[in-house]
Amino acid sequence: MIKSLWGKFLILLLSVSIISLSAALILRELIIKDFEEYLEGKSEDRIYRIIAAVEGSYEQYSGWNESALKEITVWALLIGYETKILDVNSNELMNTTKAVETLYPLMKKRIMAITGFPFAEISIDKESFMSYPLFIGGKEIGTLDIIFINLKEEQGKESIFMKRSNRFLIMSLFILGGLSIFLSFILSKRFTNPIKNLTSSAKDISEGKSNSRVSVSGNDEISTLSRTFNMMADNLEKQESLRKKLTSNIAHELRTPLTSIQGELEGMIDGLIKIDNERLLSLHEETGRLKKIIEGIEELSKAEASSLELKRQKIELKPFLNNMKDRFESLFAGKGVTLEFKCDDALTVNADPDKLSQIVINLLSNALRATDKGGNVIINAGSKGREGFIEVADTGSGIKKEEMPFIFSRFYKAYEGGLGLGLTIAKELADAHGGRIEVQSKYGKGSTFTVYLPSLK
Repeated sequence: MIKSLWGKFLILLLSVSIISLSAALILRELIIKDFEEYLEGKSEDRIYRIIAAVEGSYEQYSGWNESALKEITVWALLIGYETKILDVNSNELMNTTKAVETLYPLMKKRIMAITGFPFAEISIDKESFMSYPLFIGGKEIGTLDIIFINLKEEQGKESIFMKRSNRFLIMSLFILGGLSIFLSFILSKRFTNPIKNLTSSAKDISEGKSNSRVSVSGNDEISTLSRTFNMMADNLEKQESLRKKLTSNIAHELRTPLTSIQGELEGMIDGLIKIDNERLLSLHEETGRLKKIIEGIEELSKAEASSLELKRQKIELKPFLNNMKDRFESLFAGKGVTLEFKCDDALTVNADPDKLSQIVINLLSNALRATDKGGNVIINAGSKGREGFIEVADTGSGIKKEEMPFIFSRFYKAYEGGLGLGLTIAKELADAHGGRIEVQSKYGKGSTFTVYLPSLK
């Protein structure tokens, strides 16, 4: 059994070629059959014309006229028929040999040359003739015995047609057959080679060779697949680099408070550091920092959990967000950043208030961290279609274009400070609500994060 895609594709193309050639054979047989039926129909038409001529002669002369019968018999010979004309008593009135023998020698010679009629050697069985009764006014007047003689000219035409048909068929079989086989090999290789390259590159990536790529040429579906694969490989390489960076970041975040705690405890054990409230308070602050890191990771795990249960309820956004503004206003004022709030009246959404608060808190914290003294942050809420949205826009440092794909990744920090989990948690919680977060940013000018929530009421 053929397992390779190349082999299967080759068999498919060869099968199509064989079917096409078989169709050509069938078509040739149909053409030959139609040609033979045409000849048969043509022969019948000529016989009926001869019969009509004989009957017309009898009617014209009110009886049999030997001269007229001779002319008809010679004419019949010229169109390929030997004839015998008999009266009602079966007496032979005229036949082809008798008609030709009575011609002038020159005329006789020409007719023999045209028809190839073998007068001296003719030996045709009487039973080979076909008999047709002759009638005038419903009364039988005699019989026409007739047999078809294939003239040299017509034999040549028919022979040429058959030879040409056979020659064309043989040439078609060789040319189309050979071309089909050749193209089958070429096309099967052409179509399967990119797939083999994709398979090889995918295997390389699975083995850790993240720089493996496939060459792309053309604009067909396979080229699109190759481009998509390369894009995926680029993203995987970036994610791998980001993962290593994030692992280093989280290790650093944990190492700093642990090192401080360890140093102070060792100093206390060795008697180098006095145990007092100030030292204990310092240790407490460092453990609080550790707890904050762990809680951030825990919050992310909860947000990502598929079993996350939302306690949805109807929330009026204006008082809800106004309360959030009041909670953060002192923090923003302390940094010299203006916090503004705009919201449509009577705007409600169906959401979990605690989770929605977490989303807004994370976005506001991110905006505060990005915005310098004298900057502005605006909370805006409204509706678009059947969705409600909450927008947090700042005039901060903005986000670099190359960093945009990673801002929602775990532990990724576009700004100094924080754990790099806030936006990740916000996105996961928005997704849990069946919503989404979109971001627009210009480096050096600021960013706008928009949370869309469905089921607007």
